[in-house]
Amino acid sequence: MSRVGRVERTTKETSVVVEIDLDGTGKVDVSTGVGFYDHMLDQLGRHGLFDLTVKTEGDLHIDSHHTIEDSSLALGAAFRQALGDKRGIVRFGQASVPLDESLAQVTVDLSGRPYLVHSEPENMAPMIGSYDTTMTRHILESFVAQAQIALHVHVPYGRNAHHIVECQFKALARALRHAGEIDPRQTGIPSTKGAL
Repeated sequence: MSRVGRVERTTKETSVVVEIDLDGTGKVDVSTGVGFYDHMLDQLGRHGLFDLTVKTEGDLHIDSHHTIEDSSLALGAAFRQALGDKRGIVRFGQASVPLDESLAQVTVDLSGRPYLVHSEPENMAPMIGSYDTTMTRHILESFVAQAQIALHVHVPYGRNAHHIVECQFKALARALRHAGEIDPRQTGIPSTKGAL
């Protein structure tokens, strides 16, 4: 069974192509023009063992907001598409990932209902290179809206902004990987409703 999603999204602000294979090996080919965001998408693919391609051309002469947002929306839609009817999946996943002084705890339910709970340390550095650190929450909001998942991300402590953001993406990758895995004991859709 092929679990691959492909989404193309074109607006006056951006042109995005995303492909994801949930049963890949972590092969990543990403280019959005926002270096740190590319680094985070690389973490997502490698630690989730997703084969991931993201190619975005956006209005970076304005700022990176539209580029990051539209890439995240397309990624969420491609992830949902790749899951198909969710027959046989584990459904729930969680991961705790440290990165030096920072710790991220992520729990996910591939529920078909979008909901985000997100907390990270206050007073983070506002920028990492050209990446606005307030965008992390918006990336997750955009991804959740299209992937239609319930996602809880908590960073109870951390000092370095790079570490605080990166451990979130690594933990997200691990939680999504586990939740989306095929459970050999699960023959149907893991819901009493019969649909996710």
